Amino acid sequence: MPPSLTQNDSRELGDTKYQLAARKAWKTIRSNRAKLLAEGSAQLDEFAVRENAGKEVLNSSRLIADFDKTPSDIACGRFVELRWGFGCPLDCNYCYLRGTRKGDMRPRFIDFKYISKALDESFRTRTISSIYNTGELSDSLMNPALMEQIVDKFEEQDRHRVFLLSKFGPKNVEFLIKKPRRQVICAWSINAIEVAKRWEKAAAHPERRIEAARLVYQAGYDTRVRIDPMFPIDDWKIHYEDILYRIFDAFEPRRVILGTPRGLWKTIEYAKRAGLDMSWSEFFAPEETGWGKKLPESTRLEVYQYVMDKLQGIGYPTERVTLCKETMSLWEKLGRRVRKFNCNCYGPEAKTI
Repeated sequence: MPPSLTQNDSRELGDTKYQLAARKAWKTIRSNRAKLLAEGSAQLDEFAVRENAGKEVLNSSRLIADFDKTPSDIACGRFVELRWGFGCPLDCNYCYLRGTRKGDMRPRFIDFKYISKALDESFRTRTISSIYNTGELSDSLMNPALMEQIVDKFEEQDRHRVFLLSKFGPKNVEFLIKKPRRQVICAWSINAIEVAKRWEKAAAHPERRIEAARLVYQAGYDTRVRIDPMFPIDDWKIHYEDILYRIFDAFEPRRVILGTPRGLWKTIEYAKRAGLDMSWSEFFAPEETGWGKKLPESTRLEVYQYVMDKLQGIGYPTERVTLCKETMSLWEKLGRRVRKFNCNCYGPEAKTI
C-alpha cells in the first residue's frame, strides 16, 4: 500500500473504482436494453441482432405483431406487421418513419434467420388467414435480396399472404417477375407528378412506379395502388386526374387506397430538424385528430369525393376504393361503410379484396 494512503483511504478509493466499473457495466446493459425496449418497434435494428445473437430476444412477438394502436376516432383496425426492416432510403419530406427513429431514416434489416424462425412460429399459431404487412416501417422493396427470401418463405404455406408496399421502380421487382408467387400482394404508393417533384425527390418517378406495378400485374400478382398523401396544391384536380389516367392506362388495380397528409408531431419536429422543405405542412388545419394534424375536413371531403367520382366515371367499382387513417365522421359523411376493428385498406383476412 502506498505510504501516502491510509487503510480507510484505500478502501474508499477501491469502492470508487468498483462503483465506477459497476456504473459503466450497468450503463452498457441499460443502453443495450433500451435499444430493444424503447418506444417504437423500429428499435429492433442491426445492433440488436448482432449484440443479442442466440439470446432469443428476436422472437415472433417482436418481429410479427398485430398493430393495434389506432385511436378511437380513426376508422382503422388491426393488421399484422412483419418487422423485417426499418427506415427508408427514399427520405420523403413528410414521411412518418422520421418520427419512429428520432429522425434517423437509415435502412436497417433483421437477419433472415430470425425472420424465418418468427414466420415458422406465426404460421403454426395464427389460425386466421392474414395479410402480413412489410411496408409499414420501411419500403418493402428497399432490399430486394432479403425480400426475395421472405416472399419465398410465404410460398411454403397457403393460409397467409405477404403485402409489399413500395415507391421503387422496375429494377427492384426483377425477382418478382422472374418467379411469380401465389402468396404475394404488391402495392405502390403513387402520387401526382408535381407532388412527387416537390416532396418525394429520392423516390422513383411516378411513371416508373406505374411501370413497376404494371410489370407485376402482368406477371399475375394481386396489384394495388395507394394515392396517398394527396395534397391540395394549385391545380390539384388536374394533377390527380392526370395520375389516375396514367395508372389506369397501364393496368387496373385490384384496390385503390386514398389518403391525405397526416402530421404527427414527431414527423413534423424531426423533418424541421433535418432542414427539409416544410411547405407540405402548410396545408394542415389548426385542430388535430387522433392521428395528428390533417387537412380541414371540408378539403379532405372535396379531395376524396373528386377522386372517387373520377374513378366511378371510368367504371371502377366504388367498393374497391378505401381511405387510409381517416376519421369515422368523414367516412360517414362520404356515405362509406366502415368495418370497425378491421383494416379497411388491406382487409381483415388474406382472402378478402
